[in-house]
Amino acid sequence: MPNFLESLYYGNLNPVEKAVSTDPQYRQLSRQISESMDAWKKRLSEDEFRELEDLLDLYRQVQGLEMTASFTDGFRLGATMIIEVYSE
Repeated sequence: MPNFLESLYYGNLNPVEKAVSTDPQYRQLSRQISESMDAWKKRLSEDEFRELEDLLDLYRQVQGLEMTASFTDGFRLGATMIIEVYSE
């Protein structure tokens, strides 16, 4: 099993794939989304529903970019904090 730095170097770490919220509302909200999507699928034509899915995919892409920016910013803040702690 490779160590952390090797995994990082080879691009084998993908925190987003393993990140699942532990917030109690997560499952409830996910279920509501699924139920809502099922309702929209019944209500819309096949083409309209595909357009809705395409729009939601764009939203997910933006959300992924925001998560990446948040992760890198948090990592920088943490590294800066460690530097400050050890420099005093």
